[in-house]
Amino acid sequence: MRRSEVWSVSLPATSGREQGGQRPAVVIQDDDYGQGSPLVLVIPITSQMAASRFPGSVEIAPTPENGLSLRSVAMRFQLRALDRTRFVRRLGTLSDVEFAAVFREVKRLIGLDDPE
Repeated sequence: MRRSEVWSVSLPATSGREQGGQRPAVVIQDDDYGQGSPLVLVIPITSQMAASRFPGSVEIAPTPENGLSLRSVAMRFQLRALDRTRFVRRLGTLSDVEFAAVFREVKRLIGLDDPE
């Protein structure tokens, strides 16, 4: 699993508004840092466009490169660590522009200013 890849993942059953079930997610963890770690940081993705109303959501158009079949929303506020066993299959990779938009929102979530 490498940074900016989109994977189909199996999220554990949850309560409330936490995302659960099998769905796409984008890997945001640094490739070098994540080697050997049993957990991987991801941002879940939904095709429910209503999620775009939440601050920090990033819309992603489907492309052959990212493997998404529907217009989708990366939900930075759902950031989570997943065990590597929850990764089902690789779907594709976000473009540099798409990943930059997602990662910029992650940095905002944790209070880091974007140096760009």
